[in-house]
Amino acid sequence: MSAPDTNIEKQARRHHPALIGIAVATAAVFVFILAAQMAPEDDATPALTTATTQSE
Repeated sequence: MSAPDTNIEKQARRHHPALIGIAVATAAVFVFILAAQMAPEDDATPALTTATTQSE
C-alpha cells in the first residue's frame, strides 16, 4: 500500500539538505583520498634499527 496523499514536491524539498550533505561528504572523502595519493613519501623518517652490542 502506498500513501494516499503523496506530495513529490514537498518530499523533494525536505530531502534537498540531506542530499547536499551527502554530496559534500562524498566530495570531502574524494579530496582527502586524492591528497593522500599525491602527498610525497617521506624518506626523512628514521628507519627502525636494532642496537647491537659487541662483547669482547
